[in-house]
Amino acid sequence: MKISYSYYRVLSVVAFLFAFNLSAKSQTIDTSKFILQNDAAVAKEEPGTHNGGGITIGFNFFANAKGLKTVFRKRTLKPGSSIGYHLQKEDEIYYVISGNGKMKMNGETFPVKPGDAILTRPGSSHGIAPNPDNDLVILIVYEKK
Repeated sequence: MKISYSYYRVLSVVAFLFAFNLSAKSQTIDTSKFILQNDAAVAKEEPGTHNGGGITIGFNFFANAKGLKTVFRKRTLKPGSSIGYHLQKEDEIYYVISGNGKMKMNGETFPVKPGDAILTRPGSSHGIAPNPDNDLVILIVYEKK
């Protein structure tokens, strides 16, 4: 029996599609290895922390993740609100996403803008507030104790 070239070609295409289908199924997302959260799911209106007052929106990502040793938060500081001046007990990073404001660190005040990252060290004191004409959106990261 003579098998034509087109038969081999069809057979190779079928084999390719079968193999592709198997590999596509093996690439499903294993959600036990990560957590995906969105702003809308964790947003909560709160007063400014550390007695800062005013209205802020806090985003406490991964708060219920078992074994996570890092706190990862976003906070939108509305005009008139702030994170109150307080003594720092662990390394903490502030990263400005948008808006402009002022940060007070160890008695000195300086402006902050998008792209600024500030590492506050244990034993230092600091607070941060938006300028009166805009929201200040920041990320805050520190080790969970």
